[in-house]
Amino acid sequence: MANEVLKRLDTAKTQWYHFTAVVIAGMGFFTDAYDLFCISLVTKLLGRIYYTIPGSSTPGSLPPNVAAAVNGVAFCGTLAGQLFFGWLGDKMGRKCVYGITLLLMVVSSVASGLSFSSTPSTVMGTLCFFRFWLGFGIGGDYPLSATIMSEYANKKTRGAFIAAVFAMQGFGILAGGIFTIIVSAIFNAVHHSPAYQVDPTGSLPPEADYVWRIILMFGALPALATYYWRMKMPETARYTALVAKNAQQAAADMAKVLQVKITEEPENTEQVRPSKDYGFFSREFFQKHGWHLVGTSVCWFLLDIAFYSQNLFQKDIFTAINWIPKAKTMSAMEEVFRIARAQTIIAFLGTVPGYWFTVFLIDRIGRFYIQIVGFLAMFVFMLGLAFPYHHWTKPGNHIGFLVMYGFTFFFANFGPNSTTFVVPAEIFPARLRSTCHGISAAAGKAGAIIGSFGFLYAAQNQNPALTDHGYPPGIGVRNSLFFLAGCNLLGAGVTLLVPDSRGKSLEEMSGENDDGDVEIETIPSKTATSV
Repeated sequence: MANEVLKRLDTAKTQWYHFTAVVIAGMGFFTDAYDLFCISLVTKLLGRIYYTIPGSSTPGSLPPNVAAAVNGVAFCGTLAGQLFFGWLGDKMGRKCVYGITLLLMVVSSVASGLSFSSTPSTVMGTLCFFRFWLGFGIGGDYPLSATIMSEYANKKTRGAFIAAVFAMQGFGILAGGIFTIIVSAIFNAVHHSPAYQVDPTGSLPPEADYVWRIILMFGALPALATYYWRMKMPETARYTALVAKNAQQAAADMAKVLQVKITEEPENTEQVRPSKDYGFFSREFFQKHGWHLVGTSVCWFLLDIAFYSQNLFQKDIFTAINWIPKAKTMSAMEEVFRIARAQTIIAFLGTVPGYWFTVFLIDRIGRFYIQIVGFLAMFVFMLGLAFPYHHWTKPGNHIGFLVMYGFTFFFANFGPNSTTFVVPAEIFPARLRSTCHGISAAAGKAGAIIGSFGFLYAAQNQNPALTDHGYPPGIGVRNSLFFLAGCNLLGAGVTLLVPDSRGKSLEEMSGENDDGDVEIETIPSKTATSV
């Protein structure tokens, strides 16, 4: 029966449940993206509220160590969560721990907005504490959602469905920008304030402290809305058949959700028994999949250095090219509004379309070509930003910069940002699939940590007189873009280590079909026949 279950999964027609699974798993990624990136929309506001020095000619800003912690601590939690829940998903089952990650995200999102205290250090400390655990929950969503979707999907459209789950990130980023625009616009209308240089005290009404809290807590709602449906999802048939060794239960679970009926007749039942169940640290695993794991991990690591540097510090780049005015020329709410508007435009024009180009084309042109072309295109467009960087900073050239910058996001998402998520869910054995995806994703978050901490310092002006308050001189935005371009070029080279899984079954890619990883034992009592 186990072979029949796997065959039926690979050849099942695309059905309504496939789309339901995309929404259920995808809303987790919608929440992930909202929670991870909304912090970049409010860090300037946090600096004004808690670190403005009375009498200063410029609004307050987060000190370097605080800014690095606020921006990067969630990624530290995400990395830990990817490793832990990836391992747990293989040990206890995908469904068993799927709801835990969502509840952790809900509780931590709300708690992040309730970081009340009387001193800035305590507020920032509690905010970082809860954002770590928020990241821990988000981390679990990566390996579990990818693995669940890959094990539900058929081999013909599997890439599109996994990519569609990940594409919900784009809508999460977009929603974060739109919601911030709405909240800041409402507060500015109700509590209209002058620019800082006109009235430093009046530019920051007391009600501004509610704005960042509302924005952070809003991320709990979409996650909470899908919790019930996550709990109703059965365990994936592949896990039940290949890891839990219960082919009958796998057939029953599959029949419930995919409208595929498998009946049993007395005489001959096939059961799965272990054969060569090598572990992760075995020589056999590294002989079969070692280079694959290196390829998926290093590609994701290099991609996230560039991707998260761009996303988290758009506001700094836009300020550097004078698209967003200097902070002292705006009130607190106007600054939040302008930052959110700029990031929303980039998300709408580049980020979201890139994700969905991948969804529509990944099963037609393959993962390999999308990834390598995406890396190379990002390399080219970043050079296009870096070489004439001083041209882009001049008045009137902002639209050209916006177009070029948008293309880097487009090819990140119609490229390695999507494929690095898809491929690790397809090429490893079922009993290690979640673990290997978690390791690959954690390598990516290590890159994100480097991007979020490193770019904050590296992008500072080389002239000490022009750096942000409290920061040492850096290499400047231009040289930082050159560095990120180099990461993309290296990523294109490492892509050669990663196989293309287009049109192949999961068992074919992992070797579970032909190397004795799984044996089917026939017991003369029942016969399984499909109807």
